[in-house]
Amino acid sequence: MAKTKQEKISDLQEQIAQLENQRKRLIQQEKEQERKDRTKRLCKRAGLLESLLPDTIPLTDEQFKIFLEKTMLTDFTRRILTEIQSEHINPILSKSSETAQSRGEDEDADEGNGTRVMG
Repeated sequence: MAKTKQEKISDLQEQIAQLENQRKRLIQQEKEQERKDRTKRLCKRAGLLESLLPDTIPLTDEQFKIFLEKTMLTDFTRRILTEIQSEHINPILSKSSETAQSRGEDEDADEGNGTRVMG
């Protein structure tokens, strides 16, 4: 039996509604996964911090915040972070300099001017 145009329109609207609901479910699942990933990352990093600095465990939240602000918001810390990020962005250059350094090439090449390349 042939469908009328109105029935076809109705079927298409139903399909649109189903697809919209499917899209919403997928977005919801994506957000839920992002929250789970964030929670896992926060727990892992906090655990690592406590394992490296067990003296911070008894601190109150306010004391811990002050500790982080005083230790993490320094020029030295920012330079370390920038260095780590640049190594992550360009791991090929980082690996080639590590390989050269492990063979002693960087130190030998710079002995004449008194500088030492750290990598």
